[in-house]
Amino acid sequence: MSQSHAMSDDQVASELRKMTAFIRQEALEKAREIHLKADEEFAIEKSQLVRQETQSIDAQYEKKFKQASMSQQITKSTLSNKTRLRLLSARQELLDELFDQANNKLADSTKDQDKYQEILKNLILEGLYALNESNISVRCRSKDDAIVRKAADAAQAEYKEKMKGRETEIKIDEKDKLPEETSGGVTIVNSTGRIDINNTFEERLRLLQSEALPSVRATLFGENKNRRFKD
Repeated sequence: MSQSHAMSDDQVASELRKMTAFIRQEALEKAREIHLKADEEFAIEKSQLVRQETQSIDAQYEKKFKQASMSQQITKSTLSNKTRLRLLSARQELLDELFDQANNKLADSTKDQDKYQEILKNLILEGLYALNESNISVRCRSKDDAIVRKAADAAQAEYKEKMKGRETEIKIDEKDKLPEETSGGVTIVNSTGRIDINNTFEERLRLLQSEALPSVRATLFGENKNRRFKD
């Protein structure tokens, strides 16, 4: 039977040092492993947080950009509409002023009696052709009775010539006169008194203002590029 030998103090110390070194090495490797894993998890978490914040910032920026863009469009549209309305208003004021000036000058057409008589003749002729009756009456201002009579005779003769001998009788209405403040012109009435053609200067200007307004606008301001249909 063999007898075990007891380890000396130096041997014990050497074994302890080996065991301590082994444990320390294991601990260092474990600590390094834990540290690497922690760094990896930290990097992953950090990447996720950065991505989430980036997406959040991008979303907020896109929202604010859309809001700013919409606000800019609304402001631009509002300014454009205000500018267009001011322009239309200024143009309308100019047109109104032009027709007001024309209205104020209507009476000047009666100063030249020969020219005024020719105008009256043509106005009466227009009524004769439109009514096409054998008897009509003409209403005028009291102060125009004489010149309207001359114009009516000339219209009557021309009507007979143009209509190949067809005659029409023209009477000056002595009872129902045009107001003296009328600038000039006549009203032609048929035999029954139910149909009348208003050929006063004011009415002709009103018709001109209505019918010729597109042409006047185009002459003053140019053609409207947005207008699809033309008269």
